[in-house]
Amino acid sequence: MVHHIVMWKFKPEIAEEQKPELKRAMKENLEGLVGKVPGLLTAEFVEEPLPSSTHDMALVTTLEKAEDVAVYGSHPAHVAVADTYVRPFVTERACLDYE
Repeated sequence: MVHHIVMWKFKPEIAEEQKPELKRAMKENLEGLVGKVPGLLTAEFVEEPLPSSTHDMALVTTLEKAEDVAVYGSHPAHVAVADTYVRPFVTERACLDYE
């Protein structure tokens, strides 16, 4: 089993009042990829990090094997969600993969 963790910060120009709705859409669509992307076992969107955190939100996923990380990253369903609900609004992406 492989864990794939991605964290983001909102772009500075994103208004505070927009952030809850953007996070809701990210959560719904990213977690909705389970069952659509081969090898993706779980997806948990973290929308309320502790104040000590360095990022605004995170996605914690588990995949069957290391090769599935690349499958997930290039899968059309994932690309569509990322291009629509995530990438337009975020910056400073950080990623950690481990077994």
